[in-house]
Amino acid sequence: MDLLFLALAALTAGFVDAVAGGGGMIQVPALLATLPEQTPAVLFGTNKGASVFGSLNAAWRYGRRISVPWRQVVLPATVTALLFAFLGAAAVAWLHKEVLRPLVLALLLGVLLYTLFKPDFGKLHGVMPRHPLWPALLVGAIIGFYDGFFGPGTGSFLIFAFIRFFGFDFLRASVCAKVVNVATNVAALAFFVPHGQILWQLALVMAVCNVTGSTLGSRLALKHGAGFVRVVFLLVTSALMLKIGFDTFFRG
Repeated sequence: MDLLFLALAALTAGFVDAVAGGGGMIQVPALLATLPEQTPAVLFGTNKGASVFGSLNAAWRYGRRISVPWRQVVLPATVTALLFAFLGAAAVAWLHKEVLRPLVLALLLGVLLYTLFKPDFGKLHGVMPRHPLWPALLVGAIIGFYDGFFGPGTGSFLIFAFIRFFGFDFLRASVCAKVVNVATNVAALAFFVPHGQILWQLALVMAVCNVTGSTLGSRLALKHGAGFVRVVFLLVTSALMLKIGFDTFFRG
């Protein structure tokens, strides 16, 4: 019964993550609720072991249909995200995650309000800045470090950054976010796997379900376009705000 519940959670997480990010909001609580006897590190490692396949699958499916500015934006952001995600994971030892919760909550609120009050934001693919390399490196470094250190909302922040700073529409921004997410997941696994902090059999079962969900999500996003991704993005960002707000003010 527990395995079926986790499989369904992974399927749903893969679907949501493929469209607008935020799959960890579903998958991590499901693991924590079902396997309370395991350490958080093992559950986080298992989550990454499953979600990396879903992100990779979505990135591949999107990449076949959507033109992606690899050299100018995506590869530089991916490289710095990979490096800084590992540094973020290492920083957990000397920084408390709790200090970030109010800041992340405020940032998510800002992202939500900005998107709501700018109806044309991310609707159409615009013009990239003339020199996108340094902004791409900076976006990858900041969000990569955040994902390695804390994590919730990474997909939302990546999509927002790719639209705001590079003029992408929601669909193209989601594609680029998936590629960067693969890198940050790999960086996290580089820490978890050598320490044996992953339940391989469970991770592989959940990975199959996560890939199935990501396939469905990417197909719907490609079919319905940027407008559909925008709606899911707003829903996911709102749900993330509620969850982080609850964890901040009611769980302490």
